[in-house]
Amino acid sequence: MNQKDYYKSLGVNEHASPEEIKKAYRNLAFRYHPDRSPGNEETMKEINEAYAVLSNPAKRGEYDSLRQRYGGFARDRFRQTYTEQDIFRGSDIGRIFEELSRAFGLNSPEDIFSRSSFYGPRYQTFEWKGSGLSGAGFFFYGPAGRTFQDRLRASALRRPEQATGGGRPFLSAFILRGLGLFQKLAAKKLGLDLPERGRDLHDAIGITRGEASAGEKVRYSCRKDGRVRNLLVSVPSGIKEGQKIRLRGLGGKGKQGGEAGDLYLTVKFRTPLGEKIRGLFRK
Repeated sequence: MNQKDYYKSLGVNEHASPEEIKKAYRNLAFRYHPDRSPGNEETMKEINEAYAVLSNPAKRGEYDSLRQRYGGFARDRFRQTYTEQDIFRGSDIGRIFEELSRAFGLNSPEDIFSRSSFYGPRYQTFEWKGSGLSGAGFFFYGPAGRTFQDRLRASALRRPEQATGGGRPFLSAFILRGLGLFQKLAAKKLGLDLPERGRDLHDAIGITRGEASAGEKVRYSCRKDGRVRNLLVSVPSGIKEGQKIRLRGLGGKGKQGGEAGDLYLTVKFRTPLGEKIRGLFRK
């Protein structure tokens, strides 16, 4: 028996208002959208089903009654009465996905839900697939998972000789800033909490000149999430004092599912204890 709960699927309580339910769904749909998070089709289908039921007053009322009678088995009881087509009939899921498509350049609902790994041919029978659901505008996420920003950066890196003469860096930066501003405004309008990358942290690491020359591993202690972590940091051979070593993902924690920042260690040369003692004797 499947004991999934629609309220838990959306991360809301049973007293959530329609506005709270819609906001929770939009954020989850954006986070688990197949173009942004491949491989989470089952999670996305679970979220879609939960929203289609809870956003409909009549279906939500019937589900709440089953919940009081059957507890964790309410969803199974509900599915005995409602088919998948019944659940999605009249839902505005397609319109919400179309909004995400226009604002962030994601694939249209037709392209997503008709996939065999999603609803496949059955999607054609869903009422919330309307004739106006055709994706339009620029593509932010490409088929290979690279963002439009990534492609712009790669283009600028591939042709540096043209970048200075044709104004490409300025144009790319202008487009990137414009896209970022557009997405923030769209997110605010749709009530989305965009993922935020954690902030980068900076510290120093003391190594000897011999360790720098040989490229050895050096012990380093840092505090993360309230705990002290002892690490072995690989020192690149020939590194110079003042240069930095990047530890990916050891910076500040991201928000709303965003990736963690990085930790940058500035190299500082230290004198080994033996050399210090010998220097004192020489003095």
